[in-house]
Amino acid sequence: MPLNRRLFLLAAPVALAGCSSTQNTRILPAAIDPQYLSMYGAITDEPFPVPAVDVSKIDPRFLRQEVAYQTRYQPGTIVVDPNERFAYLVMANGRALRYGVGVGKEEGFNFRGEGVIGRKASWPRWTPTPNMIAREPERYGPYAGGMAGGETNPLGPRALYLYKNGQDTLYRLHGTTEPWTIGTQVSSGCVRFINQDIIDLYRRAPVGTRVVVLPARATPVA
Repeated sequence: MPLNRRLFLLAAPVALAGCSSTQNTRILPAAIDPQYLSMYGAITDEPFPVPAVDVSKIDPRFLRQEVAYQTRYQPGTIVVDPNERFAYLVMANGRALRYGVGVGKEEGFNFRGEGVIGRKASWPRWTPTPNMIAREPERYGPYAGGMAGGETNPLGPRALYLYKNGQDTLYRLHGTTEPWTIGTQVSSGCVRFINQDIIDLYRRAPVGTRVVVLPARATPVA
């Protein structure tokens, strides 16, 4: 399937549902397909607005796209590769839907191994972990009681909660208020997505979805 057609199909569910409107019609750099204007346009029918993303500030390889992906994991599995800064939703016939992500800024912060999506939340409440508060009390201490969902909440519009052996691991796949950080090591261990992408993945991944976070290499990709 040609790339432009494939990108249109990926963006179509949002466009046809009337969920997005493009606020920015300027000419994009040649390397960025104009279909991304629709895919990453503003979403206006949520409880809080989801702004359009300036895709010119994001490396095009980290924008959502269907790719060839050979893996032993079954279709429906989410595979997070922290080395490459990608998350894959495995599809049939050696294909996957690939999302760019931001990962933990230090190796010790990151979850590794397998789990499942134990629960999902729309416009989730955010509470920093005790470790986050201990590391940076001035930054996180004021939010020890939590922050309600909203435009400034660092989890963004959706969160998928990673469980292992029936227990919450405290790691999440979630949105971000800083889309320009996608493709970098920046989080406190969670896996962050562009807001439009986590909304897309939230719709596709039910509770119980298997999640595999691959081990880091000795020398991660810059």
